[in-house]
Amino acid sequence: MAFTGKNLLLYAVTERYPGRDFFVQIESALKGGITCLQLREKHLSKAEFIDEARIVKRLCEKYSVPLIINDDVEVALESASDGVHIGQDDGDVAEVRRIAGNRLIIGVSAHNVEEALAAEKAGADYLGCGAVFGSTTKSNVHVLPLETLKNITSAVKIPIVAIGGINENNIMQLLGTGINGVAVISAIFGAADIESKCQELKRLSEKIVSF
Repeated sequence: MAFTGKNLLLYAVTERYPGRDFFVQIESALKGGITCLQLREKHLSKAEFIDEARIVKRLCEKYSVPLIINDDVEVALESASDGVHIGQDDGDVAEVRRIAGNRLIIGVSAHNVEEALAAEKAGADYLGCGAVFGSTTKSNVHVLPLETLKNITSAVKIPIVAIGGINENNIMQLLGTGINGVAVISAIFGAADIESKCQELKRLSEKIVSF
């Protein structure tokens, strides 16, 4: 699948909510217009993760949306997903590129200019930068100042998606930072009406992005 900065416009990262059908939630987000989906699972076995990813991949194909697997290049390859996203502590970018070749989109988390430049040099296709407004899904995260985000977008040529506590109330603060889109977790999957919330967030993201 061809990948450009436009795929980062509204990048959804999955989160499970008790009592709600996970796959129905995902399809609602796809119907709402997300442009990329990251499947994140911290508590499944590798085999379970692969099986789930295959199901989600079929859903994403239905809407022509790339599927990115969080952290695990093996799961990404075995499930025929489109890419993998790795954090600073989740593996060597150059090694992931060696293993994946050109079969996968590779996203990398970066928190400063040095990490961003290193990831770009090692073969990353895009960067995830945050947490711009803190996080409701991770503890012990550091807020990334918007000035640092601007410095990162100025320093690299690959596209950048901002992440961390982004919702409809603060997204416009990212105007002028040079990002290509926003990655959203709770504001999407915690919404009562996921499809409508995605439509709203996508309209707002279109006002702040740079291509």
